[in-house]
Amino acid sequence: MTTDSVLTARAVPRGQQLQEVLETIAADYRRRLDEGGHEPPGRALSLVREHRLGAARLAGDLGGGDFTVPEFFELAIRLAQADPDLTHILRVHYATVEELQRVPGSRAKDRWLSVVAEGHLIGGVSSELTSARVGGQAYDTKLVRTAGGLRLTGRKFYSTGAQFSDYVRATAEDEAGAPVAAVVPADRAGIIHADDWDGIGQRHTGSGTTIFEDVAVHDDEVLPIGTNVGVDRARGALVQLYLHAIAAGVLHTLTADAAALVRDRHRTYTFATTDTPSSDPQLLEIVGEIDAVAYTAEALVLRAATELAPALDTARVSGIDARLEDQGAVAAARVKVAIEQPALRAASRIFDAGGASSVRSASHLDRHWRNLRTLFSHNPTVYKARVLGDIAVNGAALPDSGFF
Repeated sequence: MTTDSVLTARAVPRGQQLQEVLETIAADYRRRLDEGGHEPPGRALSLVREHRLGAARLAGDLGGGDFTVPEFFELAIRLAQADPDLTHILRVHYATVEELQRVPGSRAKDRWLSVVAEGHLIGGVSSELTSARVGGQAYDTKLVRTAGGLRLTGRKFYSTGAQFSDYVRATAEDEAGAPVAAVVPADRAGIIHADDWDGIGQRHTGSGTTIFEDVAVHDDEVLPIGTNVGVDRARGALVQLYLHAIAAGVLHTLTADAAALVRDRHRTYTFATTDTPSSDPQLLEIVGEIDAVAYTAEALVLRAATELAPALDTARVSGIDARLEDQGAVAAARVKVAIEQPALRAASRIFDAGGASSVRSASHLDRHWRNLRTLFSHNPTVYKARVLGDIAVNGAALPDSGFF
């Protein structure tokens, strides 16, 4: 990307301009819900590209929004409040943007950073259902050199966002068994986006299967993957804290829905303490509890973001600092353990405020619990809590995994 194009690139929105974009995204999300909830967020993705929201964490001198880490997570919360599916679609893109800016740099990295600056989105596929250990670096997907050049073959699951992206970053093993990543156009011949995600929540994130059938890969589309998994933790902490930023956004919408449910309700129970639901102290208590959980979730995510920031910022300037990476990973894990059960309880309590009529499909209120349950099922909490306890009691080291 030339200096002139950087200077003339449209700024990533902030302030009132950003608020207007988010309001448009939220209105489109509500429209899709009202029309049956079967449509993916195509309009919202167009707005993300148009306003280059995918470049929020890209450095300013590269044409990006230059958002700090706390600013970025505040954006993620607000975006999830508008549309949680859209926000989840962008998760791997944002992780890739972070990875590309870590030192050392390279011409290959520079190429993809310019793609991000232009507003394009990079999805990612890594997990395989055949892998013995989720989150490891052993892949059945292969990138091998043939007489006709490099070819990528394999099958990936949990392909969140891939089918909605402009490019796909796919992890694989080369002929020597070393982990590598190939970044290729999402519509290149031989790539099949099966769209078979059947999860109970986050239903329009494109999180199903991506198949690579003898896909051509150019040499300048290959990125090496570091093997220091137990040290390079901050990128993993970012993608995990990002899930809880989505959860915080969901909880804010849950609060608004619970308040509207009580405010607009006219019928009440024969044994209620008041004639109108909006003045019923028991119903007000339920809404208050939900509101407090939403506030707490956001506060914890933003606090953890400040602890993660030094690791991410240092990695851009001088490379990975293992101590800072550990600090960020522990902060993200604490958020997960702290908010999961209160969030799920809050998503269930809305039905206590609405009664039997609130369980009607047309209300769509069940989506909050389903979305939260799906988000929290990533990297199960039981493992996080056990490690945090081991650290507190025994001063234990973190597991040798980039996914902690």
